[in-house]
Amino acid sequence: MQKGVRPAMTMKCITVYTKSYETFSDIYEQVAALNLAENEETEVEGITVSEAGEVDQEYIQSMKIKPEVAVLKVKDSKIMILQHGDVFEILIPSPEEVGQH
Repeated sequence: MQKGVRPAMTMKCITVYTKSYETFSDIYEQVAALNLAENEETEVEGITVSEAGEVDQEYIQSMKIKPEVAVLKVKDSKIMILQHGDVFEILIPSPEEVGQH
């Protein structure tokens, strides 16, 4: 890595397996409060939720330009939500990234 160049930001990805925005909205707070280990899966009110590891900015940018992907931002935070197909992906920046901005 070049001196003085920050590594590309990555974000923790939590996948919520539902295509219903209403269902997702109902459980979002519970899901966001979970502390899952990488690749751990659980259920919240009958909906499967998994910690999918980290995604980089390249993935996020490629998803944002797809017409079938809805991009939502959580007010007053750096959390981003991608909705596509039958899933919602909650993208949470690392604590050190949040502190730098």
